[in-house]
Amino acid sequence: MCYTGWMSRFTERIPQGSLLFAPMEGITDEPYRLAIQEAFPEWNYLSTDFLRLPSQGQYSDKKILEHFGHHCYSNQVLKKKTGYQILTTAHANTAPHIQRIEELGFDHLDINLGCPSKKVNSHKGGAYLLDDLTSLQKVIRDIRSNFTGLFTAKIRIGYRDDSKFLDILKLLEDEGVEAVTLHGRTRDQLYEGIADWSYIKKAVNSLSIPLIGNGDCWSLLDIERMFDETGCHGIMLGRGALKTPWMATIYEEHRDRLFAVNEESLLFERKGYLDYYFHLLERNYRKRDLDDDQLLRRFKAFSRYLFDDYENSESIRSQFLRSRTLNEFKEKLSCLK
Repeated sequence: MCYTGWMSRFTERIPQGSLLFAPMEGITDEPYRLAIQEAFPEWNYLSTDFLRLPSQGQYSDKKILEHFGHHCYSNQVLKKKTGYQILTTAHANTAPHIQRIEELGFDHLDINLGCPSKKVNSHKGGAYLLDDLTSLQKVIRDIRSNFTGLFTAKIRIGYRDDSKFLDILKLLEDEGVEAVTLHGRTRDQLYEGIADWSYIKKAVNSLSIPLIGNGDCWSLLDIERMFDETGCHGIMLGRGALKTPWMATIYEEHRDRLFAVNEESLLFERKGYLDYYFHLLERNYRKRDLDDDQLLRRFKAFSRYLFDDYENSESIRSQFLRSRTLNEFKEKLSCLK
């Protein structure tokens, strides 16, 4: 059965040319997303990190709602701008969870088929399913037959290799997936080398549903180049968004004259963005009763790519990661030029 008649549901929510902030495990919880939304509302779309569905038992409504976030759930603007990502397997207790997610009023589910984690893959979830199309078909049908809302998938080009790439795309479209986000690496490549955008272009030409490009977009010119080279509907940024959380803001400001922009000239703006970013993060996590040590761990996790644009970036990053207290981290931030 083909559901391409539903394509307009996706394009109405996520228009052509959109920038999406990627779902990232341990990063995009509700306090983080709220900070991004407040500081940099130019991002067209955000997503939860994945909720892993269990093989036995069923999550309570409270857990399902808490993963999304009560504030985002009760705010219709934020709810429409946020996808709910899940991770599941062929032997998981998928159907009753999907039914409950729909009954709770969530209208966009995204399935994570790209996670390269050894633990996830050993349990036959994430990118593993790209190598087992029988199980993949079962998982997609378990979701689609129990969910009437917008249903999308985030994938890689394959597990070990790309031999099943086109078969994966056809299966997803034929089984009712309404848009695909594609990271241009196999699972075994992890994040090594350079993402191959030619697969994004190939997917655009193979599918009649929208394709979101993903992988190694680090700058304004990268964004423009991916759009130009692949014809993708939108672009999802993961590590690039962690490096420059305000990327959508400066893209919106400069998109009509990108090739005239000297990106080094934008470096001076980073300090103001950084201060506001960490201020909102601290405020939001304090509301969740995180103490200084917990906040410091979060701040360090957010800092892996954050200083890449600075000269001597490795030294700067190392200084922040060696901070022993939250105050020490904040003092280093205040001294940053």
